Amino acid sequence: MSSPAPTSVETVQTPRARTAPVDAVLADAVDVALAAARDVAEGGSVGEHLGLTAEGERLVSHSFACTSAGYRGWRWVVTLSRVSRSKTVTVSEVNLLPGDGALLSPQWLPWADRLAPGDVSPGDVLPKRVDDPFLEEGYAATGDEESDELALYELGLGRPRVLSLLGREDAAQRWYDGTHGPRDPHAEQAPAKCTTCGYFVPMAGALRQVFGVCANEWSPSDGSVVSLDHGCGAHSEVDVEHRPEVVEPPVLDELGYESVELE
Repeated sequence: MSSPAPTSVETVQTPRARTAPVDAVLADAVDVALAAARDVAEGGSVGEHLGLTAEGERLVSHSFACTSAGYRGWRWVVTLSRVSRSKTVTVSEVNLLPGDGALLSPQWLPWADRLAPGDVSPGDVLPKRVDDPFLEEGYAATGDEESDELALYELGLGRPRVLSLLGREDAAQRWYDGTHGPRDPHAEQAPAKCTTCGYFVPMAGALRQVFGVCANEWSPSDGSVVSLDHGCGAHSEVDVEHRPEVVEPPVLDELGYESVELE
């Protein structure tokens, strides 16, 4: 007994490759696909039939235009299937998919990645970065409680993590290139550098080689990290130029008043 004739036709070739054969029964089931799309979509949002695509053997997807105002360029896609030697069409799934030129929302970014320096407001708490490249493991306990306590007190350690080399370099470069580095207008016109100012408080650790903190309330950098070669007009060891006060001789008004000589 010979097998029944196949009920399929070939589709045209695409630029990428030859597509799968389109099942004729599923290709003719446009009304079934349309009814399935209307059953899922909002009323009146399913438009004209845009075409079909063979997804595989006895698997066809029909596309319909989406007429919703907020979904310009989108389309309803209904995937149909049937079992071998059966004329019964089954709806596999209904999806709303973007087409060419569809209006899409911006790419989603986690909240932590959307924040930028300066965005943190009072009450905000940033999520912990477990694999922060700017930090590394801090003091490691030896197991000797007395020795550990002494080390923590003397060295000021005990934090779970401290700045890594990358973290120090990144912060140092950002501070040095910022408004408290040597290329700030205050520094360029300063009579002397911070390194000789009495209000300059050196930092601890490796960063003290380049940076300190300004403790002069009259300085625009008060309370900020400044580089050794920063400067301002509030330097503790400089003064304004003192010029001798010139007293001009008095001017006698001989027009409005008459000069009288007294014996």
